[in-house]
Amino acid sequence: MSRDGTTRRERRLGPSMLHGMRRLGGGGAELIPQGRMSGPMPWVIAIMVALTAIALAAGLSIGNAVSAAKAEIEGGVTIQIIEPREDTRDRQTRDVAKAVQQLPGVSGLRIVPREELDSLIEPWLGSGIAEATGSAIPVPALIDVRLATGATPQRVETIRTAARKVTQAARVDAQSSWLRPVFEAMVSLQILAIALVALLTLALAAAVLLAARSALGANRDVIEIVHLLGGTDKQVARVFQRSIGFDAAGGGAVGLALALVVIVLLARRFEGLGAGLVDNGALVWSDWLLLALVPILATLLAMITARFTVLHALRKML
Repeated sequence: MSRDGTTRRERRLGPSMLHGMRRLGGGGAELIPQGRMSGPMPWVIAIMVALTAIALAAGLSIGNAVSAAKAEIEGGVTIQIIEPREDTRDRQTRDVAKAVQQLPGVSGLRIVPREELDSLIEPWLGSGIAEATGSAIPVPALIDVRLATGATPQRVETIRTAARKVTQAARVDAQSSWLRPVFEAMVSLQILAIALVALLTLALAAAVLLAARSALGANRDVIEIVHLLGGTDKQVARVFQRSIGFDAAGGGAVGLALALVVIVLLARRFEGLGAGLVDNGALVWSDWLLLALVPILATLLAMITARFTVLHALRKML
């Protein structure tokens, strides 16, 4: 032993290795000598969490829009009265409405006003369509029928038969049938958002795996000496797990903040469209709760991945 109290072995190990071993033995987490939120790992996790939260918000919003729209039009049936003469069309519309309203299972019926029809075709034909076209472009009369249950093919056929007894100019369609392609496209987008969340989760785990292996390689000498002094694999893995957990928590918080800014900005943009499906896609409180869980789950995933990666690598190392 020298005058300063150090042994030959301690001088051979060097101050950095000795500091790492002492910190490990004292329960510290300084085996990986880096400051918190330093290096690329926290910012990689922040980007992954932000993209995951945005993709999850998109999937939840699309799901809400599809569910609300289906619930609204599931029992809806539209009857068109296609008749060029206005007086005849109005009379047939009233007669068809009376005949359909008496059918079992019909919970509501409404003749769509002419002003509402004009507003529906205004984006394509311009404003003031009634005054501009007169009778040159006859607009069919519409009857909105609401059924107590779903618009099954049998119920639609019953309504069609009752309407055709009044006039052959009646055309009956279930509202869910002509919106089915829209729903299928939106469900495809929802599946795409879910797949993107899964891919980002795998990418986050892969990034943590690479970071843990890189840190193991950089501190290989310290780890070998720790083992010689009686340190266990679980103690070493706990150090890496704790360090990556702090980085993941900080990066996750930053990523969630960025995602919330993007989500709020996009929500304000879509609010200006005034479209029914878009309005029904607003996030509810349970959706915001799921978004808040993203950085927590990302931190847990990073810690678990780091622990198992280090344990597996240490078994091969020794």
